[in-house]
Amino acid sequence: MELISIDDVRAAAERVQGKVLRTPVLHCDTARGGLWVKPENLQQVGAFKLRGATNALACLEPGIRAAGVVTHSSGNHGQALAYAARAAGVSCTVVTPENAPPVKVAAMRRFGAEVVLVPPAEREPTVARLAAERGLTPIPPFDHPDVIAGQGTIGLEVLADVPDVATVLVPVGGGGLASGVATAVRALRPDVAVIGVEPELAADAAESLAAGRLVPWPPERTHRTIADGVRVGLSERTFAHVRARIEKIVTVTEDEIRTAMAALARDARIVAEPSGALASAAFLAGRVTAEEAPAGRTVAVVSGGNVEPALLAETLVPPTGHA
Repeated sequence: MELISIDDVRAAAERVQGKVLRTPVLHCDTARGGLWVKPENLQQVGAFKLRGATNALACLEPGIRAAGVVTHSSGNHGQALAYAARAAGVSCTVVTPENAPPVKVAAMRRFGAEVVLVPPAEREPTVARLAAERGLTPIPPFDHPDVIAGQGTIGLEVLADVPDVATVLVPVGGGGLASGVATAVRALRPDVAVIGVEPELAADAAESLAAGRLVPWPPERTHRTIADGVRVGLSERTFAHVRARIEKIVTVTEDEIRTAMAALARDARIVAEPSGALASAAFLAGRVTAEEAPAGRTVAVVSGGNVEPALLAETLVPPTGHA
């Protein structure tokens, strides 16, 4: 499997410049010390996915792009592709699992996407059918070199804004974000540790790395986690990137995810969805020890903030019921 290069990431940065937000890196004081966060929840669609979708769409030949695009997504990639497609004046269809958060489904429709709801296991077959029937071009949420390169622009920005960074923590679901960030960081700063973070209830990537081969988890296992954005597993392409360029993968519990959501809201004024809080959760829970990561600044990627209001409110209320 051919891996993307730093040149691919740099080219993507040029394509998305002015079309996506160059998010800042912010300091967050926590009980475990200082953490730096990259708040991709500030993107126009509330998640990092806009980078990959914008780059992939820009790479299509004009005639192919004009025929329209299709994808599958639990929400964030669907929103991103819909937003980018609307800006380019092309149609976008998103195949979405029936249990996707309503706030994300509503946002996809608001950005102009046709949303097709299906059982989780039928997402990819439905995309293939619609592409064949309508002449649409599939743009996968992570299993595509142009998507991975677009996500890698986050790594370039982290290195530019935090020259003394020692560790970058990144959520792992389908692996596009982790693959892209690790490509950029390891190419330019091989001394920096890039560590992936998964929920314990959807730890297929950690198991795959341990086994040395791709170990898929069925939807009935991964859908137990509240982190809906990482319920999908690695592809052969992203597994190849992760295995070659990620230092390791650690896991966090559901309670630790909720705690991180609350900490980001209270300490950094950042609204993070469960998937977006994964990287910060690993830091706050002490999942990355001094022996596993070099001394220096730690940057956690907050991948998104498209959270159901009720869930966010729930995480902000401590067990005693007092704010």
